[in-house]
Amino acid sequence: MSAVLHDDGLRRCFWCGQDPLYMAYHDTEWGVPEYDDRALYEKLVLDGFQAGLSWITILRKRENFRRAFSQFRPERIARYDKKKVAALIKDEGIVRNKMKIDGAVSSARAWLVMMEKGPGFSAYLWDFMDGKPLDHRIKTRRQIPAETPLSEKISKDLKEKGFKFCGPTIVYAFMQAVGMINDHLVTCHRHKALAR
Repeated sequence: MSAVLHDDGLRRCFWCGQDPLYMAYHDTEWGVPEYDDRALYEKLVLDGFQAGLSWITILRKRENFRRAFSQFRPERIARYDKKKVAALIKDEGIVRNKMKIDGAVSSARAWLVMMEKGPGFSAYLWDFMDGKPLDHRIKTRRQIPAETPLSEKISKDLKEKGFKFCGPTIVYAFMQAVGMINDHLVTCHRHKALAR
């Protein structure tokens, strides 16, 4: 399947459908290289929460997640205690999964260590890419992998550093979302702009 022609005359990747929120995310965020340490943490955590769900579910709850998780400030999340986790489990505005909530806290603690003792989260991630995005020049839906040897390598390293809910499939989706990989279909209107 190639890019889908929408009513506004633009061709977009098949996955965003006709939902205005999804289309806006596709056009303005997905695949745009992200270098902000905190924003990268947020997107990795949200990709972890997506496991087993559709991304549009997370996208629709994103503002609730931001409110519930202190605007995804890892220095605050790292200090969440059992009482705060229990309150989050009752929050109907987010995905109420204790393991994923605990994972966000563990990942915040790992992020802080990386920021204090390492190169920083962004520098760490982009070092795997030699500082620049990969362009897979995807022509059809079938060519998009669920994971790659690189996402497996990053996943393993993140887990060793204490990050949670970062398996190779989650990491690959994260890499696509934050522009480490340009997986917009070559017939999508966003591909060329991001390939530059």
